[in-house]
Amino acid sequence: MPIARNDLDKLSVNTLRTLAVDTIQQANSGHPGLPLGAAPMAYALWQGHLNHAPLQPKWPNRDRFVLSAGHGSSLLYALLHLTGYDLPLDQLKRFRQWQSLTPGHPEYDLTAGVEATTGPLGQGLCNAVGMAIAERFLAHYFNRPGYSVVDHFTYSLVGDGCVMEGVAMEAASLAGHLGLGRLVVLYDANDVTLDGPANLAFSEDVETRFQGQGWHVQRVEDGDHDVEALDAAIATAKSVQDRPSLIVVKTTIGFASTKAGTSAAHGAPFGPAGVRIVKENLGWDPDQHFYIPESVGSHFRGAVEQGEKLVVAWEECLGAYRQAHPALAEQWDLLQAGGLPEGWDQGLPVWESGKSIATRAAGGEVLNHLAKKIPWLVGGDADIGTSTQTRLQDETGFDGRTGRGRNIHYGIREHAMTAIANGIAYHGGLRNFVSTFFVFSDYMRPAIRLAAMTHLPVTYVWTHDSVAVGEDGPTHQPVEHLMALRAIPNLVILRPADANETAAAWKVALKITSGPVGLVLTRQGLPVLAGADEAGVARGAYVISRSWDGDPDALLIATGSEVQLALSAQQELAGNGIHTNVISMPSWELFMAQDKSYRDSVIPPAVTARVSVEAGITFGWERWLGDGGTAVGIDRFGASAPGPEVMDRLGMNVPAVVAAVQRVLK
Repeated sequence: MPIARNDLDKLSVNTLRTLAVDTIQQANSGHPGLPLGAAPMAYALWQGHLNHAPLQPKWPNRDRFVLSAGHGSSLLYALLHLTGYDLPLDQLKRFRQWQSLTPGHPEYDLTAGVEATTGPLGQGLCNAVGMAIAERFLAHYFNRPGYSVVDHFTYSLVGDGCVMEGVAMEAASLAGHLGLGRLVVLYDANDVTLDGPANLAFSEDVETRFQGQGWHVQRVEDGDHDVEALDAAIATAKSVQDRPSLIVVKTTIGFASTKAGTSAAHGAPFGPAGVRIVKENLGWDPDQHFYIPESVGSHFRGAVEQGEKLVVAWEECLGAYRQAHPALAEQWDLLQAGGLPEGWDQGLPVWESGKSIATRAAGGEVLNHLAKKIPWLVGGDADIGTSTQTRLQDETGFDGRTGRGRNIHYGIREHAMTAIANGIAYHGGLRNFVSTFFVFSDYMRPAIRLAAMTHLPVTYVWTHDSVAVGEDGPTHQPVEHLMALRAIPNLVILRPADANETAAAWKVALKITSGPVGLVLTRQGLPVLAGADEAGVARGAYVISRSWDGDPDALLIATGSEVQLALSAQQELAGNGIHTNVISMPSWELFMAQDKSYRDSVIPPAVTARVSVEAGITFGWERWLGDGGTAVGIDRFGASAPGPEVMDRLGMNVPAVVAAVQRVLK
């Protein structure tokens, strides 16, 4: 789609600029600086290079565009409206208003054409890296000579703030290492941030840094005007297939405004008088608002016809592919629908009671069994897969140039790993997991929150789940993490009690497609329990043991490794004539989703003597304990010593549980 080199370019760029400032002024809220400066690069990309289908925004082989600098959302909305997406002009006039399709920062699956929820700076660049990984893997798996079913680029627009964020630099480092040649990043280098000039805190040579990370780097000096140079730079970047590309574009924040080049242009509307000056400086009628010249509208709307041609050609290719490779085509259809192969959950490992196995080890066995059944299950770890036991056996490391391999070696980059996993999920077509020690979920939290917000089916495998880690000490012993993660809406946490519950937890995780799931697993061996129940795990909680057939005197509610502790306490209490039910509660979230009758059958309202047993902070357990219960937990940091000793000295032992039951029965 060649780009015209005439006055229509200038008129089109200025239409983007004026639409953006009108959108922001209408809301009296927003960030006009980036759209005014970055409009030329966005125009060059969208009009000259981006393969997309506005009428079919989920077309699988579309190029992806991620606005990492999500505060510049008014520019993206202008592009989407002008190119024919289902985003009427009235929605631009409702920018940042209740239930509009134009929220303050782009939101995935709300606005047609928005590929990722962005705003937290740097996350979008990571998402783009994940999308590029997904494209390479799927191209390797499905493409055959003469049939390029998967053949597209990933683009991202980043700002100075994005390249300062550590998470983005982790992702850039990995992208360069992997050689992701179909990733092109446009850097809006306007040298200004919210508080003032970027050099208040940032003076490094970004070009040299990216070159050192293995990127191909170009520079466009006049990003305010030179559409031709921008077009050429993007074309060159696309031709470089062995490494990702960065295009440094020098722009003026708030171009054409009285605040141009200053931080005052970043994050506040200009006011009616200020908008009038912008329009006058651009040669626009200052009394016209949300004005789209007819020639510009027609020019941009050409993307609709072009997109339909691209889709038709691709569908013809896919039709021929179905005839030539029917088995692969069937798999393609299944994964595009978010499905899993028939029988994927059959024949999982089963462990006999009486044996002892760490749930991380059991989880590794289950994962490898599942990987043999689900070819598009991929994942990686933060350089500790041998410890989390999440390496896929008989599989190679992922190669970003060829797309071969299912083990993604993320390196010691938990921040970016998790955000990249979101990008893989955004792209679609794969199920992916990431793993690290549970205490380092803190490094992952921003991306976990976004995954939960955007309903991405990413699985987190967290091992070394409590102070039972032992000698590594309190820096590596999670105590507050379970509760902190339970506080995130739409995140399901599963802390299984033994190997068989772990297998059930993996099945639950892969059946959930509406949000992320975290599996919290042990380092230490746990006994395989006689009463572990797969259906009970799927419902979040169940009675794993009753000390007699009548109504219990008290309830013991435990998770993970502490279920065995509760069972041991149950035996001692029964010897003293106190009858209890032990409840295994691997998932608060799944249990809360059950109907009241089931919840009452597990935790009878009439039994008010309740004790929770969990090796973590007790804050929050009052939800299940009520006024008559008490919690046995750890409301302090851990200590460096052998794991069993740490647990015992911190009160995670049978005498403490027995004493707690006796107290609540008084």
